[in-house]
Amino acid sequence: MNIDDLHLFVRIAQLRSISSAARDLGFTPAGASARLAALERKLGARLLHRTTRQATLTEDGLAFLPHAEQVVLAAEYARAALGREQAAPRGTLRVAAPASFARLHIVPGLPDFCGHYPDLALDLRISDSIVDLVEGAFDVAVRYAELSDSSFVARRLAPDQRVLVASPAYIERRGRPNTPDDLADHACLVVGTLDLWTFRGKGGELIERRITPHLRINDGTAVRDAACAGLGIALMATWCAADELRSGALVPALPEYTPVSTQTLWALYPSSRELAPKVRVFVDWLADRFGQQPYWDRGLDRFLGSS
Repeated sequence: MNIDDLHLFVRIAQLRSISSAARDLGFTPAGASARLAALERKLGARLLHRTTRQATLTEDGLAFLPHAEQVVLAAEYARAALGREQAAPRGTLRVAAPASFARLHIVPGLPDFCGHYPDLALDLRISDSIVDLVEGAFDVAVRYAELSDSSFVARRLAPDQRVLVASPAYIERRGRPNTPDDLADHACLVVGTLDLWTFRGKGGELIERRITPHLRINDGTAVRDAACAGLGIALMATWCAADELRSGALVPALPEYTPVSTQTLWALYPSSRELAPKVRVFVDWLADRFGQQPYWDRGLDRFLGSS
């Protein structure tokens, strides 16, 4: 059996579409259909139910898929062992990432990544919704939540530092809150459903306050821009508000109480005996790009307090 034919079958099973898999692997839809039909003739079994909208696995296809996946992975590892695949990974890498974070910190670095790996195509899906890695056939997901599913590996990329901010104009107009309790008298801006704000008090105690939003937006950069415009106080990730803090467009709103975050930025990818070269180079690139202390946090010590 031809390895490329097996790879095509595996990708069709993942994407549930012959035409999508064909585009992914550089075939025409007609050529992919012909290769799949030839594979089925060799096997003497029908692997897929085909409709105009999607392709689904038959019972034989379900039984054959894990074996085909093992052969395809073994071929990738064999090429990697020669050193060539690791230096120049090929194919399409499907990545899911949070929208605002991807726009600010992944997309700006892509010229560097793509320049190093010109034969690797990147399919980047940005959304703040939690995507199903298996259902969406994603190779890597960047998330702030670690999966408990043991079939995936979670690699830590960066901590999630938070800061409570407002514009100087807002502080001049409404004054600074002195304690978390004072937030009830202020206009608070909330990102999505993150309306439970946690602080570390002066004595180290944890203080939680449920916020009633004056404005709720499901996008971090939009909330940041609203805070810059003087609409209220916002709890922001430093990766989103660092430049505004440095420029003075935003200032700490409650400097004696440190916001506490239990989140961490992770790269999630399927667990296997060896990591596919295209996944390895991308995850390594993310880890190197963000480093032990993410570049966006450098120079912000005076705004972050002690955690």
